[in-house]
Amino acid sequence: MKNIPRLFINQKLWTGLKTPVDKDTFHYIHHVMRRNNCLCFNNGDEYAAVLSTDGKQLIIGNKTAHTDPSNDITLYFAPIKRLDDLLSMATQMGVKALQPVITERVTVKHINWNRMQKIIIESAEQSNRNSVPEILPEKKFTDLDLSEMVFADERAAYGKEMPKSIHGTKKILVGPEGGFSESEFSVLDSAGVQGISLGKTILRAELAAAIAISRITE
Repeated sequence: MKNIPRLFINQKLWTGLKTPVDKDTFHYIHHVMRRNNCLCFNNGDEYAAVLSTDGKQLIIGNKTAHTDPSNDITLYFAPIKRLDDLLSMATQMGVKALQPVITERVTVKHINWNRMQKIIIESAEQSNRNSVPEILPEKKFTDLDLSEMVFADERAAYGKEMPKSIHGTKKILVGPEGGFSESEFSVLDSAGVQGISLGKTILRAELAAAIAISRITE
């Protein structure tokens, strides 16, 4: 529903539930959006809700007919400097889970994952999702299960022939700003992991992730 604020509620929802509202949320709904109602979502479901008279609670009403547009894709990504942009775009594109991967050329070591969680929640609220992707614990590249995975292969920009899209895959890997190392390419190629083309130009890592997701969902 247009112009009605959407809020992620981090608990099981049902009709009749009364859940506390913090001051920031009340201010956003009542003073910024100038409403006393909103939409609340979690776990694939969306409910109508209204503020209580004292503004301290949200009263959950009926479940809406809106279905969750999310998909079953897990994005395996190397942490980058513009990680907030990468996670926001991936969330908006419907991924189910976000798997950080430490590759040889990763330079970003210290990440505020609490801030990243807030970013993906805001992106889910904005993008009409009924769910928030899970951020999984970091893994080393060498510990990955490469079965049934595809990866964004920047070698396509240098003339290597490969498909532009692969349908049906649920796992996609994108590298850091400096790309994959030669040894990582060797591992991917030896394991038979299919690379997909992102075009003839070298893209920023956050944009590469978004386009890679679109290649397997188009």
